[in-house]
Parts: sequence; structure tokens; C-alpha cells
Amino acid sequence: MANLTTKYMGVELKNPVIVGACNLVENRENLKRMEAAGAAAIVYKSLFEEQIQLESLQMSDQLEEYSERNAEMRSLFPDIEHAGPEEYLMNLKMAINSVNIPVFGSLNCISHESWLDYAKKIEEIGAVGLEINLYHVPSDFEIVGNAIINEQLDIIEALKKEIRIPIAVKLSPYYTNPLFVIKEMDKRGANAFVLFNRLFQPEIDIDREEMHFPYNLSHSDDNRFPLRITGMLYGDLKAQICSSRGIFSGEDVIAMILAGADTVQVVSTLYKNKIEQISPILTDIERWMDGKGYQQLDDFRGKMSMKNIKDPFAYRRAQYVDILLKSEEIFKKYPMR
Repeated sequence: MANLTTKYMGVELKNPVIVGACNLVENRENLKRMEAAGAAAIVYKSLFEEQIQLESLQMSDQLEEYSERNAEMRSLFPDIEHAGPEEYLMNLKMAINSVNIPVFGSLNCISHESWLDYAKKIEEIGAVGLEINLYHVPSDFEIVGNAIINEQLDIIEALKKEIRIPIAVKLSPYYTNPLFVIKEMDKRGANAFVLFNRLFQPEIDIDREEMHFPYNLSHSDDNRFPLRITGMLYGDLKAQICSSRGIFSGEDVIAMILAGADTVQVVSTLYKNKIEQISPILTDIERWMDGKGYQQLDDFRGKMSMKNIKDPFAYRRAQYVDILLKSEEIFKKYPMR
């Protein structure tokens, strides 16, 4: 019988399938369904500093709307402050108490001080680990790439000094050389890397001539780039690898582990195929392992990584070399009319 147990950042997991940060985890019944379906752990929805700042500003505007209507009345309301991250922390605590599987916090900040302050609060509330979202959306012509990377490295180093729980870094794929960046972050003490974040991209409504941001779920093909980078990183890091994006089936999980992943995160498949999809994913992994004679995940983890395959160029090819040399294969699949 296949044994799916594994470790992620020192935390014992019953299998490698983790529910990634998403809106689904805000509902207590969903959390219990995730656990019942077999999820090994849950990453709670991210705490966004930007959201707290916006809510605080909106509340301040509403409270001051009727202020100073006459010389005798400076304010209609007593001094009230926004609760800050307290609501998030209360909900995170609820999630931790609702299930018997590990729950990780997730953090997305702007200022250096907020990273440290919020991280300590998440640790105090009882999260077994912290996932930090590091990305940069280009908006300034004057900022060079090194400055962005150095700031992110400083955040990791500062957090490692302030908190004791392990830290996973969730990255965007938009680095000139993600291997270099990940290696440098590994040196600063990151315990794991989540590959990769799916960022919202704007669209333009041409009828209304307005910008909008559709909630676009990932597709199975989206796991190709995480698989490539996972396979290239395996064996060269102290940190562990959690592959994300486009994980829909047991086959997707198996492929990522063959490339070298320690764990995976699922989100989009839970929206598209319901939370209970976790169960058949695990069943497919067990069936495949039994058929291959593998007893543990380590028996095949990294077997198809760049370090262990015979073709040294498999992960480095960027052009359609094989297709160009074997054009008859593509014509069989897409016959010319």
C-alpha cells in the first residue's frame, strides 16, 4: 500500500496535497470538507496590507463626512480607529481551531514594518508556518531589477530574525532569471518556495471602455513552467519546493513530484470540480504508486529532474526542436485540410 506521508518545512503531512490560499477557506464548512476530502494542510487566505489601508481610509472618510458643520461641532463621532489585521487574525484562529490538519498563514505587505508586525501576529495566533507573497508589478520606469530583488531579500532576512515558524516564499514567474533569485533567497533562509503565484491581469471592456479584472482560474497547461523550474531546482536548494498553478489531477501531482516537488497546492480545481476533487487526486496517486511498485514518495521524487535524466537539454530547450525535426507527428494530430 502506497504511503503518501511527507514533510513540508518541518511539518508532518499525511500527503503532498495542500489547499492554497483562496476565498474558499473563509467558510468553516469548506474547511471541514477539505479535511474530509483528504487535504494535508491549508494555507489561509492572504492578509493584504493594501486592503487594510483602503478600509481604514474609507472609514475615516465616512466618519469625517459631517465634521465641522459649524463652529461648535468639530466631529459627530467619537475617535474610532480601524481594527487593522484583527479581523483577519480572528478568522485565521477560527480556521486553525476548525480542523485537525496544519494551517499556514499568508501575508502580502507593502511596508517593511508591516511585514514584521503582521508576521509576528500570525505566529502568535498559532499558524504552523507563514507563506509570504513577493512580487512586483512594473509601474515605475526608474526602478532597476536589482533594487527590487534586494528589497525582497531584505524582507526574507528580516522575517527570519523576527519569527520562529518556517517561511515559504510564493513568487511570481516574472523574473529574468528565477533560478538566481530563488538561490539567493534560499541563502537568506527561506524554508520553501511556492512556484508560482497567479497574478490578476487587467482586461479592457471595449463596449464600456473600462478596465476590469476578471477572476481567471488556472488551466492544466499552466503547470508547464512550474514543472520546468521545479525540475531545474531539484537537488540544488536547502529549501523545499511546493509546485502550484494548473494542478488538477493525480497525474499533475505525480509529474511535479517526479520533477522534484515536495508538495503541491491546489485551488482552481476546487472551484471547477468541487472540494471533493482532492479525494480522487489522492486515489490516483496511490493507484499509480502501487502499479509502479513505489512505497513512498521519496522513491520517485526528483527521478525526472534535470539532475537525474539522461537528456541534459530537456529542461533547457526553449524552441520547438523536436517538433521541427519530427513534423509528421504534429500533422498526425492536426491534419492539414
